[in-house]
Amino acid sequence: MAEIPTMIQDLALILVVAGIVTLIFKRLKQPLVLGYIVAGFLVSPHMTYTASVADVDNIQLWADIGVMFLLFSLGLDFSFKKILKMGASPIISTVTIIFCMSMLGVCVGHTFGWSKMDCIFLGGMLAMSSTTIIYKAFNDLGLRQQQFAGLVMSVLILEDILAIVMMVMLSAIASGNNPDGGQMLGSVMKIGFFLILWLVVGIFAVPLFLRSVRQLINAEVLLIVSLGMCCAMAVFSTKVGFSSAFGAFIMGSILAETVEAERIEKLVEPVKNLFGAIFFVSVGMLVDPHIIMSYALPIVVLILTILLGQAFFGSFAFMLGGESLKSAMRCGFSMAQIGEFSFIIASLGLSLGVISDFLYPVVVAVSVITTFLTPYMIRLATPAYNAIEHRLPARIIKILNHLSMSHPNSQKDSLWKRLLTQMVTNTLIYSILTSATIALMFTFVLPFFRKLLPGWELHWYANAITGVLTVMLIAPFLRAMVMKKNRSEEWRTLWAESNRNRLPLLFTILVRVMIAVTFIFYICNYLSRFRPALMITLGMVAVALMVVSRTIKHRSIVLERLFINNLRSRDIAAQIHGKKRPLYEGKLLDRDIHIAEFEVPSNSQWMGQTLRQLNLGKRYGVHVSSILRGGNRLNIPDGNYIIFPCDRLQVIGSDDQLAKFSQSIENEVFGEDIDMEKREMRLRQLIIGNDSPFVGKTLAESGIRDLYSCMVVGLEEGKENLSSVPPTRRFQEGDIIWVVGEEEALMALLHNEE
Repeated sequence: MAEIPTMIQDLALILVVAGIVTLIFKRLKQPLVLGYIVAGFLVSPHMTYTASVADVDNIQLWADIGVMFLLFSLGLDFSFKKILKMGASPIISTVTIIFCMSMLGVCVGHTFGWSKMDCIFLGGMLAMSSTTIIYKAFNDLGLRQQQFAGLVMSVLILEDILAIVMMVMLSAIASGNNPDGGQMLGSVMKIGFFLILWLVVGIFAVPLFLRSVRQLINAEVLLIVSLGMCCAMAVFSTKVGFSSAFGAFIMGSILAETVEAERIEKLVEPVKNLFGAIFFVSVGMLVDPHIIMSYALPIVVLILTILLGQAFFGSFAFMLGGESLKSAMRCGFSMAQIGEFSFIIASLGLSLGVISDFLYPVVVAVSVITTFLTPYMIRLATPAYNAIEHRLPARIIKILNHLSMSHPNSQKDSLWKRLLTQMVTNTLIYSILTSATIALMFTFVLPFFRKLLPGWELHWYANAITGVLTVMLIAPFLRAMVMKKNRSEEWRTLWAESNRNRLPLLFTILVRVMIAVTFIFYICNYLSRFRPALMITLGMVAVALMVVSRTIKHRSIVLERLFINNLRSRDIAAQIHGKKRPLYEGKLLDRDIHIAEFEVPSNSQWMGQTLRQLNLGKRYGVHVSSILRGGNRLNIPDGNYIIFPCDRLQVIGSDDQLAKFSQSIENEVFGEDIDMEKREMRLRQLIIGNDSPFVGKTLAESGIRDLYSCMVVGLEEGKENLSSVPPTRRFQEGDIIWVVGEEEALMALLHNEE
């Protein structure tokens, strides 16, 4: 018999131990992430009393795949449009928290005399709160529908995004011996260039591809295609100097804008859970009890740093973002822990070989302890605010509450600001697309033509053909760069408003024309030996021809419309299927009430009842604004609407009202049938004897259904098939009937017959 490979034995050990431990943690109502870490510790070489993993390298390889799929799933749940709609408040809070906690981590590491790279990576780890753990804590405490919880989740999403950027930055720092400001700025520009390029090209190409093959794709094919694109983007990301996790996240973000995003998310979830579990198990395998005992003091100090730092700086950051003191403290106290991204950053440091071996188990120990303390910190926020409120003068509390920025994103932007922002954004995007097109043409097409047309004489023909093709490809981008927004509403208003506006407006056109000419100049300079004056003249002529060309104008408009339609495809599908949240939701958030969505459980006691019978307004003080059922939206339902299983209710109310409503909808359910094994249905034969109580009775008079909860399915009369029993037929001695029922009911029926 062939021997089982070591990799399979290790996988079996990991999954068995992880399954047992996570069942225990589920029973104790603790996050499963901690269960995976404990399971990893139990199967690690450091635990000599239990079976250990034989080949750690294989497990680390699978863990790297787990990180890739974790970030791919994170990208699927992320939308850049959501970030843009959040406004300035969560961005201010996120940047403040990350900066303050990173500096705090660097200072703590420096205090203990750790190396420079240890301190930098430690700062990055302490800045990342755990989205998974906080979401779980909110859910367990019944706070997920409250307004402050939504604010925390918005900041956590932004933290996850900045964590991706931080990983790229840390990789850049680790690759240089002593990176200066110029190198850091170059790294940031490189990230921005590829990020915009991949998103623009991806949102243009990927939805178009999925739409063209939509009729051919089932669940299995969609899973393979999406994972294939994830891995391809991960490989491409590593080729240009980024991590595979960064590429996986970008592909997830691109797919998040497609109609198939929700299907892909559900299909990928089991894969993510499997490899994610292996990753967190590998985290636990690096926990060394000896290191933890040796670094007990730093662990305690780091725990206090996170708890006190997030409580203070987190609250301060949310106040800067526009929240009142009480709301800011509830938000800040909720973020007092570190989790999965801290592990990923630590793994990055280890893989690059720039951090010490002790830092990983120290961070894991800190994460485990702060995770256990998370629910207590969330509960502590309100008593802490009450204590501060009683000790501080009322005037200071009032000043702190009025320091909020009162939703600065709701202020109306000036026409100049809007116009210039749109122009700069368009110029940046089209410049990146133009640069990428030129780079691709010079990297692949130019060498091809030079090989096809060898020799010095034909060399210029190869350059000329490549140059003409390149200009033709970038022409729609350059035209859009020059002409976009020149006839917009803001432009016309400013032009008609004052003569003093006309010269600056014309100057914006001149700047964009010069940028377009620069690209043509670069192409000519790279492929020819023309004099600068001639190349500038050629650039001006080429740009002028692009502007007046109707063909290029049509191509530019078609490309832009296709991109916008792809970007809006998921929103369009959501509107069609009644899943789009109401527009007035943002207005409610400015007041004491807000809107939340609840799903009616499949075993709810509410199903079959009308809204009038449930009387939700009187019981909880809430209002049901819409019912989402299947692909339909039922707006402003009256009291006669019946609740069905899996209905999604959009409910308006305050935090307290929605919390009571959430608790009720989750608790008012039919309990699980713990004796389901005893309810198996069986088929038995029953022979009517001369002393049977059923002799002379019809089916209804016999009570077989009403008294014994059984059903007569047929009468055996010697035919090939059973005969049905008419309602008026009376049972006779010797009749053979077949009865279906539960085991206990059949036993009672047969006992009565005897």
